[in-house]
Amino acid sequence: MIKRMILMILVVAVVIGGMIGFKFMVAQGTKKFLSTQAAPAQTVSTITAAEQAWQPEIDAVGSLRAINGADLSSEVPGIVDQLSFDSGGDVEKNAVLAHLRDDDEVAQLKALQATDNLAQVTLDRDLKQIKAGAVSQATVDNDTAALNNAKAQVAAEQAIIDKKTIRAPFAGHLGIRQADIGQFLNAGAVIVTLQQLDPIYVDFNLPEQNLPQVAKGQKIAAKADAVPETSFDGEISAIGAKIDEATRNISVRATIKNPDHKLLPGMFAHVVVTTGAPQQQITLPQTAITYNPYGDTVFIVSKDENGKPTAVQKLVTLGATRGDQVAVLSGIAAGDEVVTSGQLKLRNGTPLKINNEIQPKNDENPKPEDK
Repeated sequence: MIKRMILMILVVAVVIGGMIGFKFMVAQGTKKFLSTQAAPAQTVSTITAAEQAWQPEIDAVGSLRAINGADLSSEVPGIVDQLSFDSGGDVEKNAVLAHLRDDDEVAQLKALQATDNLAQVTLDRDLKQIKAGAVSQATVDNDTAALNNAKAQVAAEQAIIDKKTIRAPFAGHLGIRQADIGQFLNAGAVIVTLQQLDPIYVDFNLPEQNLPQVAKGQKIAAKADAVPETSFDGEISAIGAKIDEATRNISVRATIKNPDHKLLPGMFAHVVVTTGAPQQQITLPQTAITYNPYGDTVFIVSKDENGKPTAVQKLVTLGATRGDQVAVLSGIAAGDEVVTSGQLKLRNGTPLKINNEIQPKNDENPKPEDK
């Protein structure tokens, strides 16, 4: 009985050992077979990494504002009897733009002037008579006060009449007329907008960490969506006196030349502030970068033991972007051949087939194309 049990155990052990040996042989054979099968080459485009002059810049968005701008109106109510301008025209400083009817005020002024003249004659006569003792000093004092009062009333009425004439407070470009002849205007009603357009301000905000990089007189370039093909040069004319506690930004104002009046107040502007001297940096098309939470990577072209091109993944540290380009601070060297497209199907050691007939965009200042 015991011998039979031992025999059965031996048989089972032999069977199990045979099965394990068979699986091992199959696994080794499969591994050997797979190792003889080369992975298919993946088609990619590449570029040789090279250094370029990179101008440090700060990008910002801002709004355009006239150096002088006002909605012109009358300080006193009245009926419009004269308009001396055309909508959209240019005017010089102190040019008459509009006049309100002032017949009643002119008549009142003449009456006050007559009172003023009479007070002057009375005072002159009393000054002669006081020398002869014919009038008292009190009479002369009263007459002097009456004259001064009359003159003050004349001046007040003249000021009201002057306010009936609306003049340009500065030279500039007019907007669209908002009043008509014969229309009654309340005090403060807008007649026309006047804006001084050349030069023009652009106001924008920068993070507080950029404050050491900007200074009065520093060069800037601005573009507006209304005229995207034109870049307007200017310089920083003022920097805010404090940091905004809510946003931690500082206000900056630049002055831009605008001789053709292409820029108007209220326009959105993209501002580029030039900082420091140009630097030599390695640049790549942004399509060459694989952005990951654990680190940005690129694939460079290497050679296997047979001299065939293969992919090698590298971690890189990136700097600023400029158009289609990005600066690479570390991770690759000038002269490295970097994959610019097709890297989604790559891993370390993947054989490569290079085809550079079509390259991704690599323009530092791309322009949109209308199609």
